[in-house]
Amino acid sequence: MIKTIGPSWSLTISWLLGGLAVVGLNSTAGSRNIISSTCPSPSAATYFRYPLARTAERVTKGQPIKVVAIGSSSTAGAGASSSAATYPSHLSNYLQKQFPWSAISVLNRGVNGDEAANMVVRFEMDVIDEHPDLVVWQIGTNVVLREHPLDAQATLLRGGLKRLKAEGADVILINPQFAPKVLEKAAIHMMIELISATAETEQVNLFNRFAIMRYWQLQAGISFSHFLSTDLLHMNDWSYNCVAKLLSIAIADAARPR
Repeated sequence: MIKTIGPSWSLTISWLLGGLAVVGLNSTAGSRNIISSTCPSPSAATYFRYPLARTAERVTKGQPIKVVAIGSSSTAGAGASSSAATYPSHLSNYLQKQFPWSAISVLNRGVNGDEAANMVVRFEMDVIDEHPDLVVWQIGTNVVLREHPLDAQATLLRGGLKRLKAEGADVILINPQFAPKVLEKAAIHMMIELISATAETEQVNLFNRFAIMRYWQLQAGISFSHFLSTDLLHMNDWSYNCVAKLLSIAIADAARPR
């Protein structure tokens, strides 16, 4: 089982693209025990390197916790059967179960087709003005799909992360989905590396959706049709639920006293 990642981000990339052991019901890693066998994942996917300090403080005091989920169609919920089936909606329910003594609210600020450049513009109104304790920022897919240059993406990400951290919010990045229409683009692996390296540099947690979905398809033998919509791009009710469940477990572990 791989629990830690070395200081070199190149080691992180080998973890991102390689096969990892599944977390099962016999795991001894705290709240990761509650992962159902219906949502298999690489063991490291439910472990965050950095504590979620602000969220942990709110948890300890039993105070309300506000989460803002910003991103594109994966956040807005394209492919979901209803707004209740999106990952932010499921995340609210799962976090409430993790922290029953704190009132949990998760705001969905996903916009179909959005890219990081426009998300950063939206930060003030959609994120900062909400005074969140935790921001979950899903990025990267649309730039790859449209074959836009990646040169400016690292600068955009670093600037956006600095802006969010300046407000005192905890931040989690979510990288692109593992899906046929994404995989056919040559730049996808470069984008995965860029997001990982930026998370490492800025010391924010990365929820490795790409590795999780890759595991589903290549290691667990789950077909694309089971976790993707018919367009072979967007997620579906099953995968939105599993992403939220796994993310809630990672958040809970990182927000509990160490």
